[in-house]
Amino acid sequence: MHTLIKLPYAPDALEPVISAQTLSFHHGKHLQTYVDNYNKLTADGEYARMTLEEVVKAASAGPLFNNTGQILNHEMYFSQFRAASEASHTPSGALATQIDEQWGSLDAFKTEFEAKGTSLFGSGWVWLSATPDGQLTITQEANASNPIAKGLTPLLTFDVWEHAYYLDYQNRRAAHLTALWQIVDWQVIEERYPCKR
Repeated sequence: MHTLIKLPYAPDALEPVISAQTLSFHHGKHLQTYVDNYNKLTADGEYARMTLEEVVKAASAGPLFNNTGQILNHEMYFSQFRAASEASHTPSGALATQIDEQWGSLDAFKTEFEAKGTSLFGSGWVWLSATPDGQLTITQEANASNPIAKGLTPLLTFDVWEHAYYLDYQNRRAAHLTALWQIVDWQVIEERYPCKR
C-alpha cells in the first residue's frame, strides 16, 4: 500500500512561486488520486511487491504505467523544493562542474531547460537527467513518462501539466517555469546525481 508523500515544508512555504491553493490541489487532490488508483491496480499480483521505479520500467502503456509514473514524477517534483529563503540556489561539486562543461554556465542551462519546458506540446514534464557515465541531458517527457524508463537517472523536473500552474499563472507556462528556480533546492538535486567524481 502506497501512501501520499508528506511535504517537507508548510503549505504556504513556496509562495508566491507556488500558492498554498495550488499546492493543496496539486498535492492533496491530483497526487492523492494517482496514489489511490495505483493502490487499486496493484492490490494483487507481481506489481504489489515492486518499487515505483521497477513498475515504471516494467509496465506497458496504460493505467498502471500512468498512475505509477505520475506518483514517481510528483514525488521527485515536490521533494526538490524548499522555501526561497531556505533553498540552495546554485549547484556545487561534480554537478556544477558538469553543468559548466556542457552548457558553459548555469544561466545557459536554465535557458535551455525552460525552452524545453515551454515548447513541450500538451501535458508532461521536462527533466534534467544523468546518463550512466555522468553526462547530463534535458528531455521532454509526455504525460506520465519518466527518464528512468530510458536508462537515465532523473535529477530535476518541472511539471508542465496545467494543473501545476494554472491557478497562479493561467496560461503563462514560461513565467511559471522561470519562477520555479527560486525554490529549487540544488542540494537535493546534487544528492540524486550518481557521479560524485
